[in-house]
Amino acid sequence: MQNIKELRETLIANYEGLKSGKIERALVGELNNTAGKIIATVTTELKYQNQHGLKRKIDFLEYD
Repeated sequence: MQNIKELRETLIANYEGLKSGKIERALVGELNNTAGKIIATVTTELKYQNQHGLKRKIDFLEYD
């Protein structure tokens, strides 16, 4: 996954897979946990930039 949009689409697909019974609950839990950690790193980067008055592009948040 290259950006936040792809992460969102993956999470939606995981939800649908769980709902339909195609994906095991434990696997979805682990995938969601990992997604949360990815989002936390982006949040940390945003906080850092804010504290230091930086305005750098974060590639993961960019998409067409």
